[in-house]
Amino acid sequence: MLTQKSMMNWINPIKPLAIVLLLGLTACGAETEGEVTGGAQRNRMGVVQARGELQCGVSGELPGFSFVQSNGDYVGLDVDVCRAIAAAMFNDAKAVEFRNLNAKERFTAVQTGEIDILSRNTTWSMSRDTSVGLEFGPVVFYDSQAIMVRKGDKITKLEDLKNKSICIQIGTTTEQNLTDQMRKREIPFKPIVFEEINTVFSAYSEGRCEGVTADRSQLVSRRTKLAKPDDHTVLAEALSKEPLAPAVADGDSRWQDVLKWTIYALVEAEELGITSKNIDQKLQSKDPTVRRLLGVEGDLGKGLGLSNDFVVRMIRQVGNYGEIYDRNLGPKTPLNLPRGQNDLWNKGGLMYAPPFR
Repeated sequence: MLTQKSMMNWINPIKPLAIVLLLGLTACGAETEGEVTGGAQRNRMGVVQARGELQCGVSGELPGFSFVQSNGDYVGLDVDVCRAIAAAMFNDAKAVEFRNLNAKERFTAVQTGEIDILSRNTTWSMSRDTSVGLEFGPVVFYDSQAIMVRKGDKITKLEDLKNKSICIQIGTTTEQNLTDQMRKREIPFKPIVFEEINTVFSAYSEGRCEGVTADRSQLVSRRTKLAKPDDHTVLAEALSKEPLAPAVADGDSRWQDVLKWTIYALVEAEELGITSKNIDQKLQSKDPTVRRLLGVEGDLGKGLGLSNDFVVRMIRQVGNYGEIYDRNLGPKTPLNLPRGQNDLWNKGGLMYAPPFR
């Protein structure tokens, strides 16, 4: 029979092993570096750096924003945002794998860690910021919702669409915005809904509806693909505010900081007159603001976990925000979208970067 003392002597040697096992089990249940937790990858930056390539979710079907050319190359404003981040991280703007996502797939792809960044003409809204598991970066394009109609139908305002059919993509903010506006103005209409945006515009081009609604930029982009673009017009009236911004998974502040400050750097570079053509000259500038942004002085890049010349890499390979805009949406493109709200704050627009200091 074991006495109390002999029993304790038998148990005590086991204690260290039990503690080790307990700690091991605890560690397995904790959020460790790089672990997938709730679908989203923690320390996404470390994962991306180890992979050596950025995985970016885009539309792939929207000229001006993300579109696949006949040679397989991706072009567009949303595409260049991802290329700029790749340049900042790897000094290689081509170190990006693009994945085409429809509206239904895009949020799940972020939540599950399938992609690192969603850069897909997505509206930043409160519900998406608080309940979909997303963290949005700065707005890269200030947009609004509008309606496109055929010029021959003599439709010039919302009231002219009374009892007429409008094609809409179901399950989007677009559907809700239109319903709210028509209800508020007591204008009855016939919604023709589809799940896929390509089907929405196909139905409109086939004459199955008298109007089609989407973000204004998307309507202008899609109009260029219609058989006779000049036969269609986008009504001037704005149905909503649509701030389009890239997003990452919530809960990873380091990765969120990379997203935020790389985009802000594109805007700041434009404001300071730093371009892909004069970047080498600007590196010799005596302006302390320019020198800090370009990493000649200070350690701003180090604070992000990037090299101090990360902005130089971005501008040299992709250009500043103005260059990106002009290349994809500016006057020399088929879209020819005026800068408007997307101009710099000191030129009447809304583009504004916090101080780089």
